Amino acid sequence: MPRKKIALIGGGQIGGVLTQLIAQKELADVVLFDIVADLPQGKTLDIAEASRVDGFDANISGTNTYEDIKDADLVIITAGLPRKPGMSRDDLLVTNAKIMKSVAEAVRTYAPNAISIIISNPLDAMVTLFQKVTGFPHSRVIGQAGVLDSSRFATFIAWELGVSVKDVNAMVLGGHGDTMVPLVRYANVNGIPVMEMLERKYNDAQKAKEVMNKMVERTKMAGGEVVKLLKTGSAFYSPASSAIAMAEAVIKDEKRLLPVCAYLNGEFGVNGYYVGVPAILGEKGVEKVIELSLIDEEKSALDSSVQAVKSLVADMERLGL
Repeated sequence: MPRKKIALIGGGQIGGVLTQLIAQKELADVVLFDIVADLPQGKTLDIAEASRVDGFDANISGTNTYEDIKDADLVIITAGLPRKPGMSRDDLLVTNAKIMKSVAEAVRTYAPNAISIIISNPLDAMVTLFQKVTGFPHSRVIGQAGVLDSSRFATFIAWELGVSVKDVNAMVLGGHGDTMVPLVRYANVNGIPVMEMLERKYNDAQKAKEVMNKMVERTKMAGGEVVKLLKTGSAFYSPASSAIAMAEAVIKDEKRLLPVCAYLNGEFGVNGYYVGVPAILGEKGVEKVIELSLIDEEKSALDSSVQAVKSLVADMERLGL
């Protein structure tokens, strides 16, 4: 049986890590596209030359020609520019929308049956635009954010409690930004509620709430924290790993329940927008959105996040994108 083919659009930091992870896991053959001459060729050659050392067999190639993504089963898109000093939100939206339109047209032409995972920011707007341009079924266009945000939340919880992060289950819903919604009530360590463990640790319910609130805020600002420390870039290891979890679920038809940016048709009271929610991922892409029972406080927070997504999409329409 021939190996699957994954096309990566964008040869920056995330694209390079994605290529390496896909190869090491032998998920599929990989083609890395970038508009910068020789960049993707150099990165893929470097990774391929480690195949004997790392013990993987996969065909890896770099290209500056969209034709080489032909018939890809899965496309992961990281193309776009980070926000720079002095750049307004509208400026970033316009710049990356132009890039995304070009990418979407190429994917529509050369990989019309592919499932597409978008990482480019501003995420919720870019996923919406990509689907609009390609006309692909909504289930085959997915945004990556919730897996990353949830992993960050789980990591902070593990550090605070002194437990293995492997045993921490945490989920973040909503848009990818300051209005994201970490679900404190559902966070647990192998079934034990995190808040219960925090209360035991501090023997003080109020202190436990304060500690959790700090972790929630750190999760919301985690991307900015990395940017501040790096000074010359943004996170790339964790976004790439998060996208790989989604790609593996699709390629292997794992039916994993993951928080992803998915199109809603009435779920959570939202109709016609891409929002971060729990969903089953398999070979058909988003196979089912899973609705959680939310208390008033959680529902209000999610509604605020959805409103931020709607505002972003409205800005895109206002700008004629």
